[in-house]
Parts: sequence; C-alpha cells; structure tokens
Amino acid sequence: MTSTAPARDQLVIRPLGKPGDLGWVVLAHGEIYAREYGYDASFEALTARIVADYANGHDPARERAWIAEVAGHRVGCVFCVAIDDSTAQLRILLVAPECRGLGAGNALVKACLDFARQAGYSRMRLWTQADLAQARRVYLAHGFRLTGEEPHHSFGHDLVGQTYEADLSTQPAAR
Repeated sequence: MTSTAPARDQLVIRPLGKPGDLGWVVLAHGEIYAREYGYDASFEALTARIVADYANGHDPARERAWIAEVAGHRVGCVFCVAIDDSTAQLRILLVAPECRGLGAGNALVKACLDFARQAGYSRMRLWTQADLAQARRVYLAHGFRLTGEEPHHSFGHDLVGQTYEADLSTQPAAR
C-alpha cells in the first residue's frame, strides 16, 4: 500500500481469479491473524486447505470468491461455498487492518449473500471465533444470528467458536 491513506472511492470488489489471488489469501490470513491474535501456523494451514479445496473443485454456478482491492492492491477476501443444496457457507472473510473502515467487509459480505441468493440457497452459515469482534459486527449488520457456541483449543489458543446463520429467503436490509 502507499503511504497515503486509502479512500473509500478506491475500493473495488472483484471476482477471485487473477494470478496470485489464492496465494495472497493464504499469506494474508497467516500474517494478519498471527500479528493481531497470536494465531499459530495451524490457522494458516486451515486457510490453505479451504483455498485448495475451492481451487481444486468448486462449482462456479454455486460457489464463488471475491477480492477487495484498493488502488490495485489486494486488501480483503471472502469465499462462498456449498454445504448442501440449501445452505451456503461464508468462509475466510478478511480485511487488511489498514483498510478497515472503508466498507470492504460490508461489501464482501454483501457480494457473498447476493450471490448465495441468486444461486438458490435458502440460508447461509459461517463459523468464527468470539474474539473477532469487528467481523461479528459486520455479520450482525447483514442479518446473521448466533446459533451456537463451543469452546475449543485451536491455533495455539483456547477459543470460543461461534456459528452464525442468515435466512436468505427474507429481503436484505438496505445498506
């Protein structure tokens, strides 16, 4: 990124697909989560498996991924994958710290929800950690509701995993 502060009008959400996108998703997750939350390399490995599974066999009619860019630099991502015929899963949402507050998280989640509705899913699920408060605010703003919590030890920490779901049959709120 440049030394000047990024501007909201520079934000672009585009489909994943440029050379380097997949590697960037894994790299950014590994680096950012280690720096901000102290997550170990097992989190990066989980991200790599999710990305590899998507790259090796996603159904383009039912699964998509997006990259957020500011001034031509990757700054965020989100994936939409199938759980079953009626349920999509929002996966690996990330916005780089220097670009938070520009609306990238909201735009990525909106792209994911809009696509899932168009693809015929009736609900969307996601799994996150209780310590990711900024992401939780985005999810709640888009109609997700907490459906379960479970303590676990992962990524080098004792965490509380949270499952959220959104009903896609209702009209989305204006944003």
